[in-house]
Amino acid sequence: MEFEPVIGLEVHAQLKTRTKIFCGCSTKFGAPPNRHTCPVCLGMPGVLPVLNKKVVEYTLRMALATNCTIANQSRFARKNYFYPDLPKGYQISQYELPIAEHGYLDIEIEKNIKRIGITRIHMEEDAGKLIHDPDQPTSRVDLNRAGVPLMEIVSEPDIRSAKEAGSYLRKMRRIVRYLEISDGNLEEGSFRCDANISIRPKGTSPFGIRAELKNLNSFKNVEKAIQYEIARQKEILLDGGRIVQETRLWDPAKSRSVSMRGKEDAHDYRYFPDPDLLPLVIDKEWIESAKNELPELPDARKDRFCKEFELLPEAAEVLTSSHETANYFENCLKQFPYPRQVANWVMGSLLGLLNARGISIIDSPISPAGLAELLLLIEQEVISGKIAKTVFDEMANSGKTAKQVVAEKGLVQVTDVSAIDEVVLKVIKDHPSEVKKYKNGKTRLIGFFVGRVMKATRGKANPKIVNEALLKHLSTNP
Repeated sequence: MEFEPVIGLEVHAQLKTRTKIFCGCSTKFGAPPNRHTCPVCLGMPGVLPVLNKKVVEYTLRMALATNCTIANQSRFARKNYFYPDLPKGYQISQYELPIAEHGYLDIEIEKNIKRIGITRIHMEEDAGKLIHDPDQPTSRVDLNRAGVPLMEIVSEPDIRSAKEAGSYLRKMRRIVRYLEISDGNLEEGSFRCDANISIRPKGTSPFGIRAELKNLNSFKNVEKAIQYEIARQKEILLDGGRIVQETRLWDPAKSRSVSMRGKEDAHDYRYFPDPDLLPLVIDKEWIESAKNELPELPDARKDRFCKEFELLPEAAEVLTSSHETANYFENCLKQFPYPRQVANWVMGSLLGLLNARGISIIDSPISPAGLAELLLLIEQEVISGKIAKTVFDEMANSGKTAKQVVAEKGLVQVTDVSAIDEVVLKVIKDHPSEVKKYKNGKTRLIGFFVGRVMKATRGKANPKIVNEALLKHLSTNP
C-alpha cells in the first residue's frame, strides 16, 4: 500500500522588539538568568498587561507579506496549562479571533510553484526556559524569555514532503528577515517550528491520526524529523497497528523521535478571552500605513534582478537569499555597473570567504566599494582575473584596498606586447615536442603554453595578448 504524508507547520518567530509584549522588560538574548523580569512577566498577583504596539505593527507586516486577511477586531485569550516555566499558569495568546487569517505562501519545488495555505497568524507571549543540570536530577527555571513576543504562523495541511517543508520554512525565514521583524536565529530559538504529521492511503481524502513534533530549530532537523515520522507511521500501519495522537520530541543525536505526552486539543487548554486586555481594533489607516512600510520582498526582488540585470534565476535566487546580500550586490553595482561580473564575484569568492570564516555579509572584511574597486582594476586591465584572486585574498586578510595591494606587491598586469612576445618565443623554444604535437593537430595544448607563459610572468601577463601571441608564433614557427 502506498501512503501520502499530510503535513502542517506551526512556525514561531520571536519578534525583534526591544521590550516584551506586555511589559517593559528587555528582550535581549544572553543575559544572566532571571535578569530581565518584572512583576508582570513573573505573573505576580494584581499586575496588568499592556500591549506593545510594535508587536502589532510587526505582525501586520507579516500578514500583508503572506497575503492574509487582517481582522478589523481581534482578541487575546488565556491558554491554560501548567508547566514550571510558565509562572502565571496560562499563556496570553489568541484563539477564536486572531489578527490575520486565510493567507498563502508560494514555494518552488523542482522549478514548479506550489501554494501553501496559511490558516492564521496570531500574537502570543513566550514561556520561560528550563535549564537541566547534567550532573544531578535538578532543573532550574530562567524566566528571561517569559513574555518575549512571538508571532505564530499556522499553515494549512498542504505540505506533502520533508523537502516541501524545508522550502516553506526557508522562504518564511527569508521573509521575516526581509521585513526586519525577526532575526530568524535558529540557534537562539527565535525561529522554530512544530510539525503536525499524518499519513493516509494514496488517493484518499480523510486525514490520518497526526503526531506533533515539537520545537524543531534547524532546517536539517525539521526535514530529518519529518522523514523519520513518516517512516515510523508507515511501519506501524503496515504491521497492523494504529497511530495514537501524541506530541513527540526529536532527538538529533540519535536521529529519532520519542513520545512526550498525549496530544492536546484546543478544549484541553480551556481558552477564554483575557479579561485584562481589550479587543484589538485595527482600522484601514493602520493597515495602509503598514503597507507603505513594506520593503521589496524576496520574490519581487528576485524577479527584478532577472529583468533589470539579466541574471539567471539561479543567480538571482542566491543574491536575494537575504536582504543584506541583495543590498551588497546593488551597492557594488552603483560603482561598477556590470551585473554579471559582480554577481559572479559575490556568489563565488565573497560568499566562499564568508562561509569559510563563518560570518555574515554584514561583517564582510571587503565592502561593496572595495569589491567594486577590484573589479574596476580588472576591467581596466590593470590586473588579470587570476591576479585579482590573490588581491582579493590579501584585501580580506589585511583590510587594505585593491589599489594598495596591487601597488605594494607590484602586481600590475604586463600589457607590453614586445615583452610578452619575448616570453612566448622562449616558451615555444623550450618545448619543441609540445610544439610538434600542437602542429600535428593537438590544438588543446594551447592551454599548456598559456600556463607556461603565465608562470614565467608570475601571472602578470595579459591573457588576451598571451593567447594572440601564441597563436601567431605557433602558426609561423617552423
